[in-house]
Amino acid sequence: MCIGQLGNLLPHVTLSANLAQHLMPAWGLSAAEGGLMASGYAFGYMLAVPVLTTLTDRIDARIVLLCGSVVSGLATIVFGIFAEGFWSGTIIWSLSGLGFAGAYMPGLKALTDRLPAGDTSRAVTLYTSSFSVGVGLSFLVAQILADRWGWRSAFYVTGVGPVAMVIACLLIEGRRPAPKSGRLLNFAPVLANREALGYILGYGAHCFELYGIRTWLVGFWTFVVAHQGEPSWMTPVLMSFCFAVISMPASILGNEAALKFGRHRAISVVMIASACVALVIGFNASAPAWLLALLLMIYGLTVPADSGALTAGMSAAAVSEHRGATLALHSTVGFGLSALGAWGTGVALDVAGGPQSASGWLLVFIVLAAGIALGPLALLWARRGHSCKLSS
Repeated sequence: MCIGQLGNLLPHVTLSANLAQHLMPAWGLSAAEGGLMASGYAFGYMLAVPVLTTLTDRIDARIVLLCGSVVSGLATIVFGIFAEGFWSGTIIWSLSGLGFAGAYMPGLKALTDRLPAGDTSRAVTLYTSSFSVGVGLSFLVAQILADRWGWRSAFYVTGVGPVAMVIACLLIEGRRPAPKSGRLLNFAPVLANREALGYILGYGAHCFELYGIRTWLVGFWTFVVAHQGEPSWMTPVLMSFCFAVISMPASILGNEAALKFGRHRAISVVMIASACVALVIGFNASAPAWLLALLLMIYGLTVPADSGALTAGMSAAAVSEHRGATLALHSTVGFGLSALGAWGTGVALDVAGGPQSASGWLLVFIVLAAGIALGPLALLWARRGHSCKLSS
């Protein structure tokens, strides 16, 4: 499943990886328009995931995973063939995100349905952290192909990646969930589960920060290269790849810390640290390239370190018969705020001077820090509600 997910994630940041250097100049887009186009992926995901993930409570998640993988790959290839500007690009990229809605959380459901009874947090964390390796490969492959053969070739090649998950789906055994009655989109039991809801809201804050920095990481380093200079080997391709790949051990270690010190405490510490690092980067956007590279690698550790623990906490807090609906709300909130993060940081960049302005990047990192700082508040709210329930 993790290897299949690497293939499914190959298209994931193909647009973001080529936004600042290729698509915005070619189509004359502002940062707000570029951010909105990138957020189309998360928006399409957000619209489809409530239905597709909740559907896994009724049919084998493997079927949803298979169909979503095919749609994601085909839409990515179609982008390379037909996208000609802001509107066509946004619409097609939204369809790719819609397909991925059937490929990520349904994949997690397909995995957890087949795990033996007991603590599954390490398996869940391995699956969620392999997301980071897939994103790193997406950054790497998309930029190398675009720089050598044009940006359209990047979409053609990465669109083939989901074939890996299609093969994985055909190899795993079928498993039909127990029959269920009632409405398909019934989130009332999930909303009543305050513990799970705290992790879901915390995940939303995490996704806002994560998608915001992934959308503009290449653009930020392009600014650094243009204004501060850097060693010839320290390219946007290398920086974005390292930033993404370092996320996997960070997520695994973050979950181990959560198991040892308590999930709420570990996640809150990581989120506060991440906000502080973002502010340091923003206020030092004109610093030497080697210092910014070091800060970005530290940020690459803090941004994803809460991901596995948040998802594992949500999965553990979910009531078994409503796990599909809980996963659906988890993804809906997460990718809804992902879309807001990509677009909101683009707007901030335009308002404060644009991609060539240090003040623009300062505001971007302030927005990212403010977003992740809301996560500990959500967890505190959930803990207080849980404590009141226990005392009563």
